[in-house]
Amino acid sequence: MKDDMNLWLVMLSGGLITFGMRFSLIYLFGRFHVPETMRRALHYVPPAVLSALIFPELFLRAGVLTITPDNHRLMAGLVAVLVAWFSKNTLITILVGMIALFLFQFPG
Repeated sequence: MKDDMNLWLVMLSGGLITFGMRFSLIYLFGRFHVPETMRRALHYVPPAVLSALIFPELFLRAGVLTITPDNHRLMAGLVAVLVAWFSKNTLITILVGMIALFLFQFPG
């Protein structure tokens, strides 16, 4: 019972801290003038972070660079890139990428 209470306390605390950090940045952006150069630079942060998270998963297997057709994640990633290029729809890209990964990993 005590472990359940600790879990809920940690989740609530984490949520409040996350909300506080995000709200404070939104609040500060509304009160201070942010230079146009900074605004343009911040526009590229989400794609850079997403790329830093995704590319190692696509190209590295057990810490070794693997660029072969046997790398199922890389093949599914290439399918997802093509779908994103043509559809320009994030949800469709994610769904097709997940389906492609499942099919590439399916034995047969």
